[in-house]
Amino acid sequence: MNATDRTPADLLSSALAADPARPLVTFYDDATGERVELSVATFANWVAKTANYLQGDLAAAPGDRLALLLPAHWQTAVWLLACSSVGVVAEVDGDPAAADLVVAGPDRLDAARACSGERVALALRPLGGRFPQPPPGFADYAVEVPGQGDRFAPFAPVDAAEPALVVGGQELTGAAIGARALADAEAAQMPGAPRVLSGLPYDTWQGLSYGLYAPLATGGSVVLCRHLDRLGAPAAATRETSEKITFTAPLPG
Repeated sequence: MNATDRTPADLLSSALAADPARPLVTFYDDATGERVELSVATFANWVAKTANYLQGDLAAAPGDRLALLLPAHWQTAVWLLACSSVGVVAEVDGDPAAADLVVAGPDRLDAARACSGERVALALRPLGGRFPQPPPGFADYAVEVPGQGDRFAPFAPVDAAEPALVVGGQELTGAAIGARALADAEAAQMPGAPRVLSGLPYDTWQGLSYGLYAPLATGGSVVLCRHLDRLGAPAAATRETSEKITFTAPLPG
């Protein structure tokens, strides 16, 4: 984390400048066998395209509230960084009825229909695949985003002192996200540039910190595992070895 880094978007820009080819997010879904690995450059490209879509097609502006109804997933991480890039407040598991726009996975579409603003649906299929048929009343993220621009510039500067994230009833500014994530890494005694394995959901600060922000703030990377409970102990140990894990996030309970 550089002295000039103030928001998660700043952290990503610094990571891109330092080493664009290194892995940043590796995602496993142990219910389907999916594995996706994104380098810093590839992840940043997805973030730029999503931020352009958010700012341009969806007309989102700094201070707008986005209800994020998605599980721990690499595309969720992309949306979190895209919101930071635009200045939109990402409310994890937020109330769609109170939000300006909503982004939802396939199992949260009924709840998302309470939003009177723009609605975006993610199929969460392997390789970022689209829905066979777009859900009525929703834009399909996998259809809309690939054609967006590869570079992003905000229409208005993002104020790091303004709210950027709401999770578990806590509201954090853009600056507080990076600072708190770095403090978490130090308190947990993560090694330098850690390779973190996390099976935590994204609906708590701890899950977001271990599963995205702390690795990003420390120049590391994350192996994000959905449905990790379906992986037996021997297979989990093999994964830690094969992925060269240097820190494993503690599971709750």
